[in-house]
Amino acid sequence: MFIADFHIHSKYSRATSREMDIENLSRWASIKGINLLGTGDFTHPEWQRELRDKLVEAEYGIYRHKDVFYILTCEVSNIYFKHGKVRKIHNIIFAPSFEDAEKTTNLLSQYGNLYSDGRPIVSLESDKMLKSLAEINPDIFVVPAHIWTPHFSLFGANSGFDSIEECFGEVTPKILALETGLSSDPPMNWRWSALDRFCLVSNSDAHSPSKIGREANVFSEKFGYKELIKILKTKDNKKFLYTIEFYPEEGKYHWDGHRKCGTSLSPEESKNLNERCPKCGGKVTVGVMNRVEKLSDRKKGSSLEAAPSHKNLIPLIEIISSALGVGGESQAAERQYNTLISKFGNEFRLLLEISEKTLQKECPEMIAKAILNTRRGDVEITPGYDGVFGKVSVFKKGEDKKEKQLELF
Repeated sequence: MFIADFHIHSKYSRATSREMDIENLSRWASIKGINLLGTGDFTHPEWQRELRDKLVEAEYGIYRHKDVFYILTCEVSNIYFKHGKVRKIHNIIFAPSFEDAEKTTNLLSQYGNLYSDGRPIVSLESDKMLKSLAEINPDIFVVPAHIWTPHFSLFGANSGFDSIEECFGEVTPKILALETGLSSDPPMNWRWSALDRFCLVSNSDAHSPSKIGREANVFSEKFGYKELIKILKTKDNKKFLYTIEFYPEEGKYHWDGHRKCGTSLSPEESKNLNERCPKCGGKVTVGVMNRVEKLSDRKKGSSLEAAPSHKNLIPLIEIISSALGVGGESQAAERQYNTLISKFGNEFRLLLEISEKTLQKECPEMIAKAILNTRRGDVEITPGYDGVFGKVSVFKKGEDKKEKQLELF
């Protein structure tokens, strides 16, 4: 099993932890069980210099720091006017070499200030950017990021498009994959037949080291850069096994809503209210599920047998904090997390691979129960809306967490 998280940020992005450097990223990748990370932010000159200093080329397009592999990536915010509307689209760029990354940086510097943010804003149309990148090196490829998010995404309600061709036009065939984002998962995307030709990937978009891997991609074995392109192009489900997903309801834009008024609405409720807040009458932020309902042409429950599968998980620290009845930042939760990582090797091994029998024998009872509930989808969820994360409970009503005393070991 080879796990990759392609979309993260560095300490040079806004609202990002100062600990997002190579040393901390590699350390947390080992803790999580991630084999390959996207570098993020390679267009930022300072970060690119650090990457050149600290990464060693392992093979074409793949770099290494200690035991963790890296691939050169960055997220760009393309803001421009097209078809009578301002568009705000986030795209992830993959580059096979520092020379290509530098040429990409030179290209984009003509359209924005790359020093201002690790995720730069550029006044360049997505399709024109893709054409120009292909001229630098045909192996450079682009993955539209978190495609359903209301703000800054391909299909977002506020500034996106209603089809991928509207955005990318004649270069649409160069798009190999789409990133589902935290508020959607593959089954939601499978409802729209227009997306069948694209491979679906999931990434953390992490702004702090402990958040890497909250979504990720699981492959059968290590791959090279060109092999990755082939896997995405063919949706090879023998090599690309599945994506690791948030429960999409936990994403902060799953339902419609108005945060100021504390209003959360299902797509049906929102439609009945003409997408207006019932408390103040203002327009609600139209969420991911609403957009999926509007654009999809299949019923809920549709699937693509030939596509890579998916598994919904909850991060281990959230499981522990729920079992302990404490916050995820508490010392008690952190101690228990470190103990379990020391015992089982890494987080993904514990969440995905350890048998039920071993979990029940080797873990505190309520943590074992919570992990098994998560694997089975036996959870209760309050959907997120308008920038408010949803709440996932790993214990269903009637499962009294206080009934058993959790032993810290």
